[in-house]
Parts: sequence; structure tokens; C-alpha cells
Amino acid sequence: MDDFGVYAVFGANSPPQRLLSADGSCRVSVAVPPSVRQVVLFSSGPWGERICVNAELNDAERIPITIGKLTPYNKCLSWEQWEEETWRDNVTLNVTLVGGNLTKADWSEPALILAVKEYTPKDTVAQPAARELNGKRKRERMAEEDDGEKKVTKTGEEENMCPNGIIKTTPVRKVKGQTKGSQRLFASGTANGAGEMQGTAGKTPPQTAARTKSRQAKTPTQTASLHSPSGRWGQTLCPIDAQTAILIGGQGARMQFCKDPMWKLCTEDMSWVAAETLAEGPTPEARIGHTAIYDPESRRIFVFGGSKNKKWFNDVHILDTQSWKWTMVEAQGKVPPLAYHSCSMFRGELFVLGGVFPRPNPEPDGCSDLLYIFDPNLSIWYQPIVTGDKPSPRSGHSACVMQERKIYVFGGWDTPICYNDMYMLDLGFMEFSAVKTSGKAPSPRSWHGSAVLSDTKFLIHGGYNGNNALSDAFIFDTDTNSWTEVMLPQLSVPRAGHSIITMDTGGHCRFTEEDGDADVNAGSVSRTLLVFGGGDNEGNFYSDLTTVSVEELLAAI
Repeated sequence: MDDFGVYAVFGANSPPQRLLSADGSCRVSVAVPPSVRQVVLFSSGPWGERICVNAELNDAERIPITIGKLTPYNKCLSWEQWEEETWRDNVTLNVTLVGGNLTKADWSEPALILAVKEYTPKDTVAQPAARELNGKRKRERMAEEDDGEKKVTKTGEEENMCPNGIIKTTPVRKVKGQTKGSQRLFASGTANGAGEMQGTAGKTPPQTAARTKSRQAKTPTQTASLHSPSGRWGQTLCPIDAQTAILIGGQGARMQFCKDPMWKLCTEDMSWVAAETLAEGPTPEARIGHTAIYDPESRRIFVFGGSKNKKWFNDVHILDTQSWKWTMVEAQGKVPPLAYHSCSMFRGELFVLGGVFPRPNPEPDGCSDLLYIFDPNLSIWYQPIVTGDKPSPRSGHSACVMQERKIYVFGGWDTPICYNDMYMLDLGFMEFSAVKTSGKAPSPRSWHGSAVLSDTKFLIHGGYNGNNALSDAFIFDTDTNSWTEVMLPQLSVPRAGHSIITMDTGGHCRFTEEDGDADVNAGSVSRTLLVFGGGDNEGNFYSDLTTVSVEELLAAI
């Protein structure tokens, strides 16, 4: 007997209600009562051949507020109103079952519309007090939203916001100066020059109605393709062997986190394989601004930090690429929640530098200048003793490990300044020094892409300067400390928040879904630069995969 079911709990006091069952509809739509500020979705029973359950919270205009997915290894989701900036009344929960013994007729059937059952607690004496409290909280929230430009709690402290976001009392779609359809790539704010930003690093410029209509028509949607990832920015693309890379996280159109957060890429034929449902264990919560780095010795990927709306992370998740299982580390020591930091690996340890803090810790829009090290063997965080001339606080910068003993840090921002300076950390002496460079240096920028091309050269491409996404590319030579601009048509599209990696290509690659391994038969091998995703801060989010020969790049110097 198949006892599979998907249940939802609407509010803290209501019992679970079944939405999907083994012999019922595969699509359900439920109107969330206005008084409900929490929704929990979970599955019960054997999954069988079922792949996943897609879930969306939509507003009154059917625009997704937040997106999640149940899988055989991640069987529970929860949403809270105060974590989702655009959650208001008239919210709808849409749930769709994928896989199992579904036919084409099942997929084409309309969603079954359910009503949330009314629930009256047995303790009728205590109920008026609870309702009065809910009404009081609702009135307080409405008063906060109508009381000026800042949301203030009872203690007078500002609520935690996305990095450097100016606090607004209205949803993102109704920010003054923006039309309804405009798309923000970066947090709100106003720009005052290429190198200086007032209030915030990042904003979509105000747009006319005609311009917005045209742009909205070509903006990629959040509908997941069966063959390739959806458009996004703020993701990570992490190589795990000669011809395989793992894509994790990201955010796409309408400020929504991707429904397809995890993919595998085989560079032999540049094909994608959806990988989220293949991994066992607790999958990391959706996020942007995180880092993912691969340790070839242990064959594990380490994911750290990032943010999701008002939620910020300092957790460490590990994906074992041999067993294809996720684990979450219970680490000792202290590291603050950070996003848009850099993470480098040296001798099996993670070196986390900079990043932006959540509000108001330690202060609004504050960036870090600290270095934290994570030791996976001991599962402990510690701060090393570092000397020399270290970089100023920043986030959105890049860090490249060169010759296995030096980390080169470039660019980034700390409101209201964007940087184009260079620092080097000598990992033998743990000493920082400012690098005096020659040649034409990149202009100030953050959220750019970087990749190591050879023992002595690395690439900087694109990024955001406070006004626009950039499309230029530069190569830095660590032997001569010199910059050289390179111009290639493959790198001419403006983008920021994208992923750049270098990999060996050629030969043959075959995916094995049982354990996530890839078999590689080496043939002719060449080094290739891969550019994925990103956005242009004009409403466009990319899912294209661009390749450039490293030899061609170096020959352009």
C-alpha cells in the first residue's frame, strides 16, 4: 500500500492538512489565509519513483514570492512572512508532484483548488487572547509600514536586510522611481559616479514604461528547463575533476531564488544534468553570495555562507562527490554570517576573507576586513595572526591562489566606494602587502569574475561599477605585476555576478547517476575558460555557457 502524501501546516496552531496523495491530483493550489504568517510543507511515506515536489508561494499577481522543492532527501520546507519581503495578503501555495506513474493527462490537468480548513482550538477561553495578539501584531506591522522610510522594531533596531539594501516600506516592485516590471540585479541604492556610490552598491536604473515593457518581454523566466539551468546570478560553479563541474544556487528574475539550484556540467559535450535529486542528505538552503570550493584530496565541495532575503548564513555544507551525499558541519569556533566574501583553499584549509555583514551586525552596510580559516579535519574556525598592509573592508571582491603560496585579492566594494586595488597574502609568512601594478588596470568594480590561467597569470572579467555591468577583460601577470587588457568577442556581453572557471576539455565524459561519478577517457586535452550566467542589472539574467581557449586568451596579451 502506497501511503505517500504531501501535507501543509498553515500557522502555528493548525493541524497538518493533506494536499497530495498517492491516488489524487498531481497539482494543487491553496489560498493561504490572510492571518497565516507561517507555512510548513512536508512529505510522509515512501517516495517510490517520485522525483520531487515543486512548491511556490505566489502573490495576488501570480508572481513567485519564494520557491522550494521537496525531494526524497529533503522532505520538509518552511516559510515565514517576516523572511520574505514581498509576502502580503492574497498569497497562494502551488504544489506540483514530479515523477512516479504520471501520464501526459496528469500533467495537462488543471490544478486542484483546495481551501484551508478552519481550525477551532478546544481551549475556547484562550482563543480570543490569541486573536487579539494576532490583530495587535498586524496593526503594529501596518503602522511600521506606514511610518516613514525605515522599518523599526520595538527596540529601535533595524531589521536585517539584504546587503547594503536601503530599507523601504513597500515591496520591491513598488519602489519609488521603478516601474512595476523593472528587474533589480543588485540591492537598492543610488549611484554617484563610477567609483563612489551613495547609500548602496547597486541599483537598477529607473525605466520608462515603454522601455520596461520591452525588457520584461525578453526577461528569462524561472521555469526550469529539463536540459539546462535557468538564468541566474550570484551562483557558484565549481570544477570537481578534469571534465565535470557542479553549479550551486543563484537568483533569477523577479528576485526569486532558482527552482533548479543544482546541476552537473560535462565539458566533453557541454551538457547539463539536473543534480539536486541525486544527492542524499540535507541540501543547503537556497542562497546567493556564497562560496563553493573543491578539495581534490578529499574529493569534497565546501559551501560556506551567503544570504537569502533577510536570512544570512555562516554554515558549512559538504558534498562528498564520491558518495554524492550532503552533510552539514557542526563547527567549533566563531565566524560571522557573511555574503559576497572570497574563499580560497590552501593545504586543505579554507581561507575566508572579507564579505558583508547582515544588518545591523556590526553596523548597517558593514563589510569585513578579517581573515577566517576553517580546518575541516578538526571542524573548527580560527583567526590567524596576520601582519603587513591588509586590504580595507570589502565584499564582492575576487581572490586567486597563485603558485600555491600566494593569494591575490582584487577589487570589491564597501559603501560608498568601489575598489580596483590589488593586495597579496603570502601564505608562508601570513603577511599582506599592497601590490604596485603597471599597465592599464581594470576600473573599480565588484561582483566580477576571475580565473587562474597559468602559474603566473589570472583573468578579471566584467563586474559592476555602481552604475552598470561591465564587459571588459584584463590579465594580470604576477611576475611583472602588470595589467594587460584583452579584447575578445566571446567576452563582450556586460555581466556581473557570473561564474568563471578554467577546465581541461577534450576526451570523453560519461555521467553515472547512481553515485555522481564521471568516467573520463583522456584524448586530446586543452585548457578552456568557461563563463556561465550572471546579469546585466537591466533585467536580464543569463543561462548561457561561453567558452574561450586559454591559449587564445594568453595569445591576446
